[in-house]
Order: sequence, then C-alpha cells, then structure tokens
Amino acid sequence: MAACSGRLWLLGLALCALSGGGPGPRPPPGCPQRRLGPRERRDMQREILAVLGLPGRPRPRAPPAAARLPASAPLFMLDLYHAMAGDGDEDGGPPTRSLGRADLVMSFVNMVEHNRALGHQELHWKEFRFDLTQIPVGEEVTAAEFRIYKLPSTHLLNRTLHISMFEVVREQSNRESDLFFLDLQTLRAEDEGWLVLDVTAASDHWSLNPNKDLGLRLYVETEDGRSVDPGLAGLLGRQAPRSKQPFMVTFFRVGPSPVRAPRAARPLKRRPPKKTNELPHPHKLPGIFDDVHGSDGQHVCRRHKLYVSFQDLGWLDWVIAPQGYSAYYCDGECSFPLDSCMNATNHAILQSLVHLMKPDAVPKACCAPTKLSATSVLYYDSSNNVILRKHRNMVVRACGCH
Repeated sequence: MAACSGRLWLLGLALCALSGGGPGPRPPPGCPQRRLGPRERRDMQREILAVLGLPGRPRPRAPPAAARLPASAPLFMLDLYHAMAGDGDEDGGPPTRSLGRADLVMSFVNMVEHNRALGHQELHWKEFRFDLTQIPVGEEVTAAEFRIYKLPSTHLLNRTLHISMFEVVREQSNRESDLFFLDLQTLRAEDEGWLVLDVTAASDHWSLNPNKDLGLRLYVETEDGRSVDPGLAGLLGRQAPRSKQPFMVTFFRVGPSPVRAPRAARPLKRRPPKKTNELPHPHKLPGIFDDVHGSDGQHVCRRHKLYVSFQDLGWLDWVIAPQGYSAYYCDGECSFPLDSCMNATNHAILQSLVHLMKPDAVPKACCAPTKLSATSVLYYDSSNNVILRKHRNMVVRACGCH
C-alpha cells in the first residue's frame, strides 16, 4: 500500500500521534502512539492552516471567550454556522436567505461611528465605517447586509419611519458628500428588533476597491419628510449592549481555483453497508476502528474514524466552532476478488487481475475516498472580525478501490 500513501495520510498519522499516549481506545496498527515534538506540531499546524486556506494562525487583538460569545456579530455568525452545518432546520432554517450559495461569510464590526446633524437644515444622519483589510481578493460578493438593532421609540409614537442607507462615494470639503442609494425600509416607530438593510452594492464595490471604503450613511425620516435623529428613532450604535451592536455581514462565493492544490489522500476505509454512517460524537478521540476482514483474514478497504481536534492544537482562542471534526480516512487491502462492498472501479478490477499475474510490475489497486463532503469552521481573524468558511472535500463519506 506504499504507492497509495500521500501527505494527507501522513497528516492523519500525525493527528493520531497528537492523541497517542492518552486515555481512550487503542489506535490502529501503524498509528504512532506518541506525542508530537514541538517541530512536528508546528509543521502539522502549518499544514492544517494551509488546508483551511489561511496563510498563518489568526491572532485576535483581544482573544475572546469563545464559549460565551456575548457580541452581536459572533452570535449571528454562530447561527449561520449551525445553518450551514445543517443544524438550522428545526427552528425554521437559516437566519438569512443570503446564506444560499455562499462558501465564505465575513462579519465586520463597526469600527468608527459618527452622529451628524446640520442644525440650520435639521438634517440628521449616522455614519459607519469598518475594517475591511481582511476582505479576500478574487472572490465574488453574493450579498451583504447591514444589521442594526431598533428599540421602540418613545419620542415618535404612532409614526411611520423611513430608514434609508447610502454608500459614501466621495467626500467633499466644501459641500455635501456624494452618496449612492442602497436600501430603504419602512416601519413603525414602536417596532423593535433587528433591522436588515441590503448593502450588497457597497460591499461589492469595496471588495474590488478596498481603498474606496468611505463608509455607510443612515438617515431616518418621518412620513412627511422630517429628518429624525437615529438615536431618537430607537436605532442603537456602538454604545449599545454588546449583543445589540450594529455590524455588517458579507457573503462570498469562492472562485473555482482552490487556494492550495489538493493533497493525495490515503484511501479511507468504508464501513460495511449494514452499519450506520453517522458521525461519532465530537468528544471521541481519533483512532477508533472496527475490524473488517476479508475471507483471507486481511483488512479490506473501508472507512476508518479520524477526529481532528482544534482543542488539542491549542486553537480555541481563535476558533469558535467546532472544537474539532470527524475527518475519517480510507485504508485496507484491495485484493482480488474485489467484492461489491469495496466500491471498486472497473480499472481497479483489471489492475488487480494484472497484479495477480505480474505482482512485481503492477501494484495493487489503492483504497481511496470515493465521496467527500464539506465542513465549516467559524473563527476570528486578526482584526477580530468573525469568519465562517465552508471547506470542501474535508470529510470522507465513502471509500473504494481505485
């Protein structure tokens, strides 16, 4: 099986080594039962970061307590994470329709906020700016939302309010700034809850021109056109409780080119058809195997359990969820005859036949993944923005002989 080995297989052995020596089920044959050395651990962390599409380990300026998640943006992003992972169906689906085809979701906390008023014109507005230095290059913006919490207004009872959002396109020193209209929402002054404004056009513009971010401007008017201070209308800003502070969230569709070339995968072994394919509980350790033998006593090609623990990697100061995930891997013999449980390709069957006749010239078929699925990771970047990224081909669902 040496010809079938690849870097992902070596990474799997390293992950086994990370958990070796501790309590838990016995690792499979060939899995090192030792702790990784400091250099091996750094190399493994670097490899996993590359798989996750990250140039380095994010270091939030003030590492948050990931277990509590008190701020509005992380709370909202955690809901998106559960929806992307398939956990949001029971309570009516995802918290936003924009999740759709998104592979990457970024939230931006409000870095700068200004309240403005022109006294002689009785014109009020509120401006918001964000740290957009982490916006990825070459990824398509599919949607963007600005979310701001509204309390019932005690100053404008029984009034209808029009709340409009603009992108600041150009600032002028001697006259009003140039604005681009983005969205308008109409509601009652006594309404309460999250107000969602569509800012897709602005986010798309900023992703193409990061240095053109001059912020967003919000206006509130009554039905007769009178300008209203957003604060008196019940709209909360940065001084609000952390769970109700405004933020922006942008949804991206990743381009077809992968961030990094995929690794050669050590074939992951498949369980017998009659056994369940449910993922193990996230607190189970890697290296829990069920022995499946062929008629000659050999281990046949199938899927094995492998759990990647972000906690063991020391990453829970920036990874919000999950604490780890079940990656699985394929391993086992692809010896003739290849029965139906091995999901063998026609080429693998022919290769096995030739191997019987010329074992020194042609190797056995390889046990490899036949079906892979994605997993999602929610984390803080170095600017304390919250990122939700879907990583494709991270979980082995089935194995077969190739």
